[in-house]
Amino acid sequence: MNAYLEILRPGNAIMAVIAVILIAIIAKNYNLPIILCALAVFIVTGGGNVINDYFDYKIDAINKPSRPIPSGRISLKNAYTYASLLFITAIILGITISYLIDNFIPALIIALSSLLMYYYAHTLKKIALIGNIAVSLLTGLCFIFAGIIIAYDGDIVSLKIVAISAYIGFFAFLMTMAREITKDMEDIEGDKVEKARTFPIKYGLKISSYLATSLMILAIVLSPLLYIYNIFNIYYILILLIGIIMFLYGVYKILKDQNPETCAKVSKFIKIGMMIVFIAFTIGSISF
Repeated sequence: MNAYLEILRPGNAIMAVIAVILIAIIAKNYNLPIILCALAVFIVTGGGNVINDYFDYKIDAINKPSRPIPSGRISLKNAYTYASLLFITAIILGITISYLIDNFIPALIIALSSLLMYYYAHTLKKIALIGNIAVSLLTGLCFIFAGIIIAYDGDIVSLKIVAISAYIGFFAFLMTMAREITKDMEDIEGDKVEKARTFPIKYGLKISSYLATSLMILAIVLSPLLYIYNIFNIYYILILLIGIIMFLYGVYKILKDQNPETCAKVSKFIKIGMMIVFIAFTIGSISF
């Protein structure tokens, strides 16, 4: 894979775009503003990943030496310039969306998200829980961002879509928090070298596993509400159960063993489980 594409972590960026697509499907809105929203989310997420790798190159040299910067395929200077161009492009798209829907909120969200991503990579990442909350907030905001654009784009069901997008955003916040803590557990040795103050370093792996699993269980408990209140159909529950099984298996694994290999596997379980739940959200919203 080309180094400049790889450093974007396209898998993660596409996950963010899926959040926008999901809300668009639920709202049945495929207008130009929501298309530009998906593009802006992909680009700003990619920019966040690049600037994160820029500041994390020493840690990655220990934990993930094959990444583009520590492997020497992209220089630090080029990475910084690349991230800056991505953020600027995303902000321009945000301004364009704001012009199309005649509301300043999209441009403001993109600009503030870019700043938060930079500050996270520079400072917040090393602070226990604060960095995790920042990343989780940005993940949940993808859904809300799409919902707001649809609401101001004149959709008849705008209030319902905003409410659903906020609910799904909260679910994504909880699961992303769990995954971020798990990833910090996986990277604990490299983070110690950099004197980072992550939650696992400050409070230990066992307590970190309790926090991660508590967040997953809370998300699991809340997830059936969209069916219980007749917002989504029965297919939502059927597909949701597969995701719940993935999450519960992750809970079991990380409570039993907190070594880096297990944490890496649980992180993947959470990511796959979230994808399955997103599919459940999509299918559950369709009227057959």
